[in-house]
Amino acid sequence: MTMIAETQTTTSDTEAQRVRLALAAAEAAPEGGFAILAITAGEANGWRFAPEVLRASLPLWECVETFVDHGALATSGRSVRDLGGVCSDPAWDEARQGITLALRPAGPSGPLVAALGRELLAAGQARPRVGFSADLLFTPGPGRTVARLLRVLSLDLVFDPARGGAFLRALNSVGAGVDQKGDGMTTETAVTQAPGPDVAAPQTAAAEQLAGYLLESALSASRLPGPAQAVVRRRFGGRAFAPGELTAAIDEQRALVAALTAGAVVQGPGRVTGLLDSADRLQAAVDDLFQVPREAAAQTAHVARLSGVRELYHLLTGDYDFHGGVYPERLALQHTTANFTGLVKNAMNKAIVERWNQLGRAGYGWWEKLVHVEHFETLNQVTWVITGSVGALPAIAEGAEYPELKVGDSPETASFTKYGGYIGLTLETLDRDDVRQLRAIPRELASAALRRLSGLVAAIFTDNSGAGPSLADGGALFNSTATTTAGGHKNLLTTALSAAEWEVVRTAVYNQPLLVANESGYYGTGAKLALNPRYVLVPRALELTAKQIIYPTLERAATIYSENQQRGEPGDVLVVPEWSDANDWAAVVDPALAPAICVGERFGLRPEVFVAGDELSPAVFMNDESRIKVRHLVAVGVADYRPLHKSNV
Repeated sequence: MTMIAETQTTTSDTEAQRVRLALAAAEAAPEGGFAILAITAGEANGWRFAPEVLRASLPLWECVETFVDHGALATSGRSVRDLGGVCSDPAWDEARQGITLALRPAGPSGPLVAALGRELLAAGQARPRVGFSADLLFTPGPGRTVARLLRVLSLDLVFDPARGGAFLRALNSVGAGVDQKGDGMTTETAVTQAPGPDVAAPQTAAAEQLAGYLLESALSASRLPGPAQAVVRRRFGGRAFAPGELTAAIDEQRALVAALTAGAVVQGPGRVTGLLDSADRLQAAVDDLFQVPREAAAQTAHVARLSGVRELYHLLTGDYDFHGGVYPERLALQHTTANFTGLVKNAMNKAIVERWNQLGRAGYGWWEKLVHVEHFETLNQVTWVITGSVGALPAIAEGAEYPELKVGDSPETASFTKYGGYIGLTLETLDRDDVRQLRAIPRELASAALRRLSGLVAAIFTDNSGAGPSLADGGALFNSTATTTAGGHKNLLTTALSAAEWEVVRTAVYNQPLLVANESGYYGTGAKLALNPRYVLVPRALELTAKQIIYPTLERAATIYSENQQRGEPGDVLVVPEWSDANDWAAVVDPALAPAICVGERFGLRPEVFVAGDELSPAVFMNDESRIKVRHLVAVGVADYRPLHKSNV
């Protein structure tokens, strides 16, 4: 793994660097576990590490692997053959001004790590220059200081480490401290004593802490039921033990549980649930950054918090110089399929959904209650098909021929229109780490798309001076011509909104004849629609008037005529933000019963977001800009005039 120092300077300071930090190793236990001093404050390889920087990095040291020797600079991975252990339990040692870790030898090179530790701790012997060295990613500060650790890649056992690291003392030992190095550091060593039948070996707090950690980690991974875990915990709690002893005890409990439950097990198809990979965890962190809901599976996951969009960009591109590319050799996150643009796009789409719902509840979603939404697989012109009525089935005499039934449809059409645009995410925005601006972008896009749809539906009632669009039968959507005439719709009045007039409109809609056929002899001959309007559409100026009619408990008059008329009738008042006339109003039947206004969508009712920001994007090369594009493809039209009524006052 290449070591990257993120910097604002030029030339060599911006090049990839590997910083090998020599570490002082410490305290080896006879069972093979070690407590080590991972890193101390001070200068290493020309960079100065302050105590507060190291203290802030404690979470990064958990579960860091130890390898024998550093990997080659040109490689992006490590060989499993070199794996020698795993570190845990990072803690700050105020006296030593450094970070301590528990190191458990593991992997093919684990025996080598344990053997070297025992040899280096042996008193009175010449010691080779072997110690620990950290492989780090960090952000530089002014004057060759380290501003922040980004990631601990590994903590390796090496020859001649840069800081001259050495083992300090053995765990489970007795004796006095002796300065064995001549460098002013006291190394406590002694001969360990084997415990007799009545004498327990002395135990240090560190040894007990390490044993307790191993016990809880092993039980957590064992998947044993609670009572079985309790048996193992009582047996090993509060004392040191060999790892093999604990493993054997857990295996015994597994065998016992299997024997007791085998007869009750019914095996079915195997399923794996609740597992999150690195991409899932990263998406959860990005969702948190954008302040949008996580996926259901990641709701309770504990993920590291991103400081900003700049950190996210660097982690997933390695582009510390903002050239617009992806540099695999510099990536802090090697083993993930996630990419910057994909994660940002997913979070932005979630933000759009959230904002869409918020604005809908606030009033701009009024139209969703009265339209029929339909998905289409192509962008061909849409034909809204409304099945007509045959009135009543005719009687058929014995042996007589069945007549053809007249079933009509309304050939109203609409075409898809593409709406959209893009917003530039500039190099300056990323470098300034302007998260607030980035969070605002998808919410603004959602607002623009929702207002556009609101305006398209509202215009159906206001186009052509309030008469609406022309339909296929030749008549305007709203007209007062009799339905027995071609193009006649009989759904337009000029009276003001009142309880009495609302009843007039309800009656007119209820009596509208269903479609049989758009041809002479069949106009206005269908059976009644027999449906009352559910929604009254009004401008803001008529909202209270409409509510006093639809919701009679709001009426303050002494004699409440509307209460007797409307009680028990379903209905709702919808305020249309785009209507400027203070007196016009309309009525609409529930679209679930009789669709009138239809909205077609090709890729979803909500707008889509795309992010173009790789090194092949012309905008990145020419403008230092990643582009966030929004696209919205919808078709809005009228399928049937019968469930609609308008009053142009």
